[in-house]
Amino acid sequence: MALVITFVIFAVFAPWIAPHDPAAIHLPTRLEAPSETHWFGTDELGRDIFSRIIYGSRISMLVGSCVVAASLGLGLIIGSVAGFYGGVIDRFVNIILMNAFLSFPGILLAIAFVAFRGPGIFNLVLALSLGGWVGYARLVRGQVLAAREREFVEAARALGASDLRIVVRHILPNIIQPVIVQAAIGMAGAILAEATMSFLGLGVPPPAASWGAMLNDGRAHLFDAPHLVIFPALAVMLAVLSFNFIGDALRDFLDPRSRIEAGL
Repeated sequence: MALVITFVIFAVFAPWIAPHDPAAIHLPTRLEAPSETHWFGTDELGRDIFSRIIYGSRISMLVGSCVVAASLGLGLIIGSVAGFYGGVIDRFVNIILMNAFLSFPGILLAIAFVAFRGPGIFNLVLALSLGGWVGYARLVRGQVLAAREREFVEAARALGASDLRIVVRHILPNIIQPVIVQAAIGMAGAILAEATMSFLGLGVPPPAASWGAMLNDGRAHLFDAPHLVIFPALAVMLAVLSFNFIGDALRDFLDPRSRIEAGL
């Protein structure tokens, strides 16, 4: 949580925290090692790496949050409809639609989409959400299939509640725990996917700072100026690791069986 809060603070208050302009080019200080003036050194154009990492957290947090929100929303709708109604709808969604998206690696779908539409934050979010909803939909579908047979659902149906009210007011609140865990872990995957797309040149166009683009720029100087790669890689690693830890902690906290096993 401390790492996530730190990255969020960097993302929100980047203009006030960054000691230098992340896009300011100063060639006389190019490839400078970490020093008191430039804590993380400078890149091949003399730009301050620490400032660029701070601004890069904006891209990672924004893209990650939007991808998770879009994927989660779409997955909740499709998974709830398939699990609640079952029958032909469930077979179409589960066997045809989901398997069609799962048959292609998500990153390849994202690469193809961005290559067709062009780079940019909006296109990047759409591309990563294109295949990200499937995991949430399968999880929600399975939970809804089990919850729709519970007594409180039968009671609501007997009282004349509509299908929408049953799903929104009775089923979703009782299945939201594993979805929250999946969303926390999905945030880590979205940040890593954004860094991968930026590394391939399909993320946010320059001169905007992105951790993946910084890794791509620094790989040519891996041996003569390794700090160009080390610090952006550490930022990606810490962000992904922190969200994975939060997901594991939420799973243990929200699952009573895990708490009982831990107590034993």
